[in-house]
Amino acid sequence: MKQQRQFPSFTVTRKAQAALEDGHPWVYDAEILNIDSQGEVIPNGSLVDVVSDKNRYLGTGVLSEKSKIRIRIISRNTNDRFDAAFFERRIRYAWDYRKTVMAEDMEACRVIFGEADQFPGLTVDRLGSLLVTQTLSVGMERLKPMLFPLLYKVLTEDGQKITGIFERNDVAIRALEGLEQNKGWFALEGVPQPESAVTRIRENGIEYEVDAENGQKTGYFLDQKYNRRAVGRLVKGKRVLDCFTHTGSFALNAALGGASLVTAVDISEAAVGMARRNAVSNGLDGVMEFKTANVFDLLPELEKTGEKPYDFIILDPPAFTKSRKKIDDALRGYKEINYRAMKLLPRGGYLATCSCSHFVTDDLFSGMLMDAAHDAQVELRQVEARQQAPDHPILWNVPETDYLKFYIFQVI
Repeated sequence: MKQQRQFPSFTVTRKAQAALEDGHPWVYDAEILNIDSQGEVIPNGSLVDVVSDKNRYLGTGVLSEKSKIRIRIISRNTNDRFDAAFFERRIRYAWDYRKTVMAEDMEACRVIFGEADQFPGLTVDRLGSLLVTQTLSVGMERLKPMLFPLLYKVLTEDGQKITGIFERNDVAIRALEGLEQNKGWFALEGVPQPESAVTRIRENGIEYEVDAENGQKTGYFLDQKYNRRAVGRLVKGKRVLDCFTHTGSFALNAALGGASLVTAVDISEAAVGMARRNAVSNGLDGVMEFKTANVFDLLPELEKTGEKPYDFIILDPPAFTKSRKKIDDALRGYKEINYRAMKLLPRGGYLATCSCSHFVTDDLFSGMLMDAAHDAQVELRQVEARQQAPDHPILWNVPETDYLKFYIFQVI
């Protein structure tokens, strides 16, 4: 006898069926053929079933009425019951994975990475004793009163010191889900609210002051952890220019790695100030200098001097595009800074460069680098090709989880 389902049913196109069967978790609004609401109003963010045009079960997901991504699948098992026990198992599974792949680096790591951990639209970073969250789908927004106490429970029961959960929902993308922007502490029953959202973390032997309330994204970029370490291994005795330094993470790794001079540059005075404080607190300020400048202006100005003041340049810009429509503009921006850096480096100098936009694929990014090298009349000798740290896992059936491209070259 066929099991009676408790959720509304959404019939989808064969194109959507094929994508779901290949493992992708999204159903777009244009792919929905029919809705069986069982005579009830379906609240936004509800759990709903997805079925084929032959009424075959394809999965259960969360509904987003205002988004083009109308349903995000969280399970393909008809026997799953979506209660607290189900989500606690999911959280434990995610945490156990981090314990395996991050080992000693778990005090600063991503705990939940959206679709890659089957929590679509939810990001949770651990920064020392704080958990910092971004909730970017209405389904996770509706579930968070259950999820966040479970996160606290799972980690504290494992002996981790967690003093609070800070929400960073001050991002425009929430509007696509019909959600308002906000930030602040999530109230945990029986847990006093911390006095400050400023915390300290240790990464690659360096301590950082991190402002979870006012820093970019969740306050710190964890995905470059091992790429920073890779740079630190190559810079001994070199003069390093770290562009888009933010809190100074690449610059500090370079200083710790034995660089003779490190110049850290960012357009934000607040970011430069924090980078400077991080340098002082780690005793690395003796070989470091800091500049507040627009990198797009600074690199041409340095080139005009005719000098080669640096023999290692790091380009870690923010995502130049967050939509497919702006890819060409993004590639022009990437080419400009990479071309300028290649021209500025002496023969035999080194370039570390990256893109954190998943819309700029590796093929597009590497093609841009080849064009920049051609125009700069240099050749690129690849030292390393890297991606994001494993606490940001890549699902091969979900290309959107594969977003960070990172290369180190010798310029010859």
